[in-house]
Amino acid sequence: MPLEIYKRGSVFWVKGWVEYNGRPIAGPYRQSTRATTEAGARDWINDETQLQVRKYLIGEEHSLRFADAVDFYHPSAKTAKQLLPILDEIGDMPLGAITGALLKSLGRKLKPNACTDTWWREIVTPARAVINNAHEHKGTPLLRVKRYDKFERIAQDQRRRKPSRIERIPATRDWIEAFCAAADPYNAAMVRFMFETAARIDQAVSIEPDDLRPATCEVRVKAQKGHPEGWITVSPQMMAELVALKPKRPKNLKTGQLLSPRVFGYGSPTGYNNRWKTICKHAGIPYLSAHPAGRHGFFTELVVRQGVDPVTAAKAGRWSDPNLPMRIYAHAETDEADVRARFRTNYAQPILTEKPKHKKTKKDQTNE
Repeated sequence: MPLEIYKRGSVFWVKGWVEYNGRPIAGPYRQSTRATTEAGARDWINDETQLQVRKYLIGEEHSLRFADAVDFYHPSAKTAKQLLPILDEIGDMPLGAITGALLKSLGRKLKPNACTDTWWREIVTPARAVINNAHEHKGTPLLRVKRYDKFERIAQDQRRRKPSRIERIPATRDWIEAFCAAADPYNAAMVRFMFETAARIDQAVSIEPDDLRPATCEVRVKAQKGHPEGWITVSPQMMAELVALKPKRPKNLKTGQLLSPRVFGYGSPTGYNNRWKTICKHAGIPYLSAHPAGRHGFFTELVVRQGVDPVTAAKAGRWSDPNLPMRIYAHAETDEADVRARFRTNYAQPILTEKPKHKKTKKDQTNE
């Protein structure tokens, strides 16, 4: 029998078969539509019928829509939130009809005041992940998307009248010392730890007392950005600072629940911001967030100031490809005016020119 609606509790259910030209093509169904109104249940039946008819006529891999692919994708809470406006725009489109150019064009419509990097991170990347997950499980077309080029990035920056990719200022040893002189022991130790190890802020604030091995001067850092959890070696002085800190139990600001003890006392990777701004103000130094103070400062210190080779520095900072930190985390520190002045500087020694050879005359030959 064709699909029929019945109510169980506050939710409408369906039972029966999906039919095409009087023949059952999918079912039997006995399941909830998740709709609390009859109209919503009928919309569910209409969508399910269209999907099953497409599968029957052209095959499952050609009939799946973006909304269907989202149903068997398991996003994080953050990714799910990013997918909601994308679903509203292209949810009914077959996966085979979605191109890279189409995904890139959604940025201007969904986030007109954002930069292309944000478009890529919050629109293209989650949508592409859904489509390629369907390719892996259902055999639908694989989608490759070319990144926004510099001309697209500059054009969007001009439209929104705001530059993107502002160069970060890495921390220096002097900045670190001035910060620590004005900071409490917890924040002083945390900034030194990130500057010495290139740890990310989320890794730093997650460190618990059991993550310390004082005997071998090792600290366990959580997995992040595709890198597994692991133990990193710190200097004896750094380990002494960490061991001297009395662990604190931070509070979850959303639930009010006390978290497990943390070495640096913070419960989230954003909790340090206001405190650091106050410290920088008292120290009379410009405010730097954790990333330029830590990872940017670490790589610039080793490669630019101390001359350590990039491969060694990248391995110490847990970058898998040394080209990435060289492109993003190494900051030149020579003043441009100084570079130009080199072209006007006199040579240290005068250039010696060879005297022309004296051609002997007949008189000279006679005298010889």
